[in-house]
Parts: sequence; C-alpha cells; structure tokens
Amino acid sequence: MSNIVIEATDLSKLYRLGVTGTGSFRQDAKRWWAKKVVEREDPFFQGGQEGAGEVWALKDINFQVRQGDIWGIVGDNGAGKSTLLKIISRIIQPTSGRIRGKGTVGSLLEVGTGFHPELTGRENVFISGYLLGMNKWQVKQKFDEIVAFSGIDKFIDTPVKRYSSGMYVRLAFSIAVHLEPDILIMDEVLAVGDVGFQKKCLDKMQEVANDGRRTILFVSHNMQAVNHLCRHAMWLQQGKMVGIGTAAEVVGNYIGSLQQHKLRHQWYDMATAPGNEYVRIRSFELIPELKEGEQVIDIRTPLTVRFSIQNNQPGVLLNAGLHLFNYAGECIFDVASPAVVCQEGLVEGVCQIPGNFMNDGAYYFSLIVVRDTSIPVYYYEGGIHFEVADYRENTSWFGKWKGAVRPQFPFRFGPGSE
Repeated sequence: MSNIVIEATDLSKLYRLGVTGTGSFRQDAKRWWAKKVVEREDPFFQGGQEGAGEVWALKDINFQVRQGDIWGIVGDNGAGKSTLLKIISRIIQPTSGRIRGKGTVGSLLEVGTGFHPELTGRENVFISGYLLGMNKWQVKQKFDEIVAFSGIDKFIDTPVKRYSSGMYVRLAFSIAVHLEPDILIMDEVLAVGDVGFQKKCLDKMQEVANDGRRTILFVSHNMQAVNHLCRHAMWLQQGKMVGIGTAAEVVGNYIGSLQQHKLRHQWYDMATAPGNEYVRIRSFELIPELKEGEQVIDIRTPLTVRFSIQNNQPGVLLNAGLHLFNYAGECIFDVASPAVVCQEGLVEGVCQIPGNFMNDGAYYFSLIVVRDTSIPVYYYEGGIHFEVADYRENTSWFGKWKGAVRPQFPFRFGPGSE
C-alpha cells in the first residue's frame, strides 16, 4: 500500500431493518467462518437491489487516503457518513467489498464512545491509551496535557457516568488528539461543547493538520471548517459517492446542489397562479450576483429579488413588501416599496440586497401586496428558499457568527495617539 493508509474497494453496507444477524446461531457461525477464516463473501448476502425491509447505508464506495492527508466527508443526514467511519474504525463490518488500512486508529464518533461509565475520567484516559497500543508510561507522559486541554481537572476522578455531554466530548476529544494515533477519525466534534472549546478544537486540529504525520477524517456540517482544515473531501448522498476531489471543489458542488432549486418561480396560467381576484403572482425570483467561477451564494454575494404581479384593479394605490425569514421562523427584515397608483395589467418590482449584509444560514422570502399603504391584498408565503454559505478570511475561528445579520460597517482599530 506504500504510503496509502486507508483503501476502500467496492465498499457496501446493507442493513436489514429490525433484524440482528441472520436469526440463527448456526447461520451466524457459518457466516463468521466464511468472512473471517476463509475470507469469502457473506454466504447469506445476495447482491443486487435492496428488498423490503432493507436499506443500503453505503453502496460501492471506492477511495484511497494517503498518510498525512486531511479528508473532509460531507453530505446530508442519513447519507452514510457515520456508517463509513464506523467501518473504518472496525466497529461494524461491511456487507461486501473491502477496507484496508495500517496504523493505529483513534475515533471520536459519538459522545462517550469507548468510555466505561462506572470508571473515572482518569481510568478511562489510561484505558483509551491501552486500546491505542500505548503503555502506561506513554500515557502518563501525556496525561497532564490531556486533562489541561479538556478543562475538567476538578472532575477527573469522578465516574464519567456523572459527566455532562459537554464534559464527555471535552475529554474524548482531548484523548483522541493527544495520544497521537496514526489515523484520527472525528464525527461532528464541533456540534457539542461551548464556543470556547470549539475554538480550541479547531486550533488543535489545525496544529495536527500542519504536522503532516497523522491522517485525519473529519465529518462536519460546518462547510467553512471543512474548507479551511481539509485538503481533500468526499461527498456522500444516500449511501453513494457523489463527488471526490479537493475540499474547495467538493464543498462548492455540495452547497451548490442545495441552492440550485426554488430560486425562480413563474406562472403562465393566471387561473392557477397564486393570488386572488385582485392580484395574481406572475413571477418571483432571486438572482445572485456570482462572480466568474463562483457556484454558491455566500455572505459576500449581492442579491437581487425580482417579481411581477397581474393587477386586476384600475387606478389603485399599491405597494409591495418583502419579508425575509430564517428556518426558525424569525423575521430577519421587512422592507417595503414606495406606494404607486397602478392601472390594470403588469406591475413589476425589484429589490437589491448588498453583499456582506446577511449572516450564513437557510432563508426564505415572502411577498406581500398592500393597498392604500394599510390594507393587505395578498400574501405569498415562502416563495423563494435559499442558503447563504459562510466565508471568512484571515481568521482561524469558524464557530457560528452571532446575529441575524452580518454587516461590514466602517470599523477602525489600531494604535491610539497620545
């Protein structure tokens, strides 16, 4: 395998829903003998389409990871990311195909994985070290550094069953990065813990990434962190490999796939268009001003909202309003157009939103038409759905930026004058 530390060949995992094993001890033993001893395919697995009560968590996955590489794994929930990491960690076996690797593996897959709840934090540190092939003296050398990084020194001699989820992940992450396994596997490590600890995690991962000795597999929904920390990435969707390549390319394609729909709606038949006897919506669209080579909307992207309505009332005073909501249902802003006297026929509206104004996240626009500046005529809810990706320069902090908006105001900071 030369400097290849992980190699997956036609890797697949089939789950039979509601079933553990084959249902027979004799068949389970025969299955174990075939796969482990004589290294044949699973005798009770018949390749092909999934049947009733079966689901492919992974299907025909192929990739190679070289020593010192930093890989990000992206995809929606249920894409198969955690299943892949569990197979690499030897927690579960693949249904078909092969995974080969060399070196010790340190895994941080779920809060408290590998911890014995009745043992203290101190005892679990030593057990984790032994599982990684280290002796007592080697663990002792790193022990004080592990405890200091985790920040739970007061509770290190307390049984871990009394730890909060945040304390679990602090200790587990600290063990994983300080005991120096050859391959470090982390699944959503940034999803738990306070902001300060997340920053420590990112800084430590950057330090590990720069040493070039350890290989890292990193799963996260924080695309900016994946882009910054990882050199390569793979994109899984419904158990299949959709894309593999540089982190920037894969993350860009993944985010772009989330944004490629629901940005434009147009109706040609006014009888079925949204509206009522007074007005009908003819079109409603979001136009991102993307530079050449850009594929995704991020916080820097200027946006233009265009819409047109069919007005069925002669000589009426109308104005329109745009309401921007996040997916938590909070209104980010409510902007209104000037009121104008409109005749029957086509009425158009345009609203421009500058770049470096919106925070990253998922949003939707609603459109309201108002008569005489006070009487709602029609409200079209949730017409445009879109995602705004994060973007940061000159920083190593990639936690969630606070606030509903993220404007760039003039801000001077520097040495003062006496």
